[in-house]
Amino acid sequence: MYAFLTGPMLWVALLVFFGGLAARVVWYVRGLSWQLDRVAYGPHLAHGLKGGIHSALKWMLPFGTQSWREQPYFAVAFFLFHIGAVLVPLFLAGHNIILAERFGFSLPTLPMGIADALTVAAIIGLVMIALRRIALTEVRILTTAYDWFILAVSAAPFVTGFVARLHVANYETWLLAHIITGELLLIVAPFTKLSHIVLFFMSRGQLGMDYAIKRGGYSRGAAFPW
Repeated sequence: MYAFLTGPMLWVALLVFFGGLAARVVWYVRGLSWQLDRVAYGPHLAHGLKGGIHSALKWMLPFGTQSWREQPYFAVAFFLFHIGAVLVPLFLAGHNIILAERFGFSLPTLPMGIADALTVAAIIGLVMIALRRIALTEVRILTTAYDWFILAVSAAPFVTGFVARLHVANYETWLLAHIITGELLLIVAPFTKLSHIVLFFMSRGQLGMDYAIKRGGYSRGAAFPW
């Protein structure tokens, strides 16, 4: 089972993940229309790209925007989860062993103590996000079973991996559960809200281009209204 999950199944999961997200990017770009959006993307591409990059970078900084500063609880939860969600899968030593065995290359690895801390932070961030969906009426009424499914799919690889790491139960069972849930996340990502892995950058980029081109943002330097 381990050989299958880290061999053929891993190839399938990665192909679906990267191929699906690439397709989402292509569809997004093809859906842009200067006539409908009233933004001259082509003639002012240089200004637009500067605005798009600036917009994305601002939202990637904790409390880098007015919206983050107005929602400090959610900002903390968001970054606790997403920092771990980016760094741990890429730089965990165990993952890089599999990369070296199956694909012949590996990335730099995090010290185990830091990886453990980031994993715990990611789990805490997800718990905070779940509590916010329960506690805030304006969020609760918009939350559906689909949203809970997305949270569960996002949490499962971290929880199962951390339990396996602690060796508090059957290690092999939890390791297989970790691999299965991780590959499930890769497979469903392009078809669900998890596609924001790339669409975040597309939407923030589009809004930044809109401001930089149509609203004269290019003439104001970095003085975005947020």
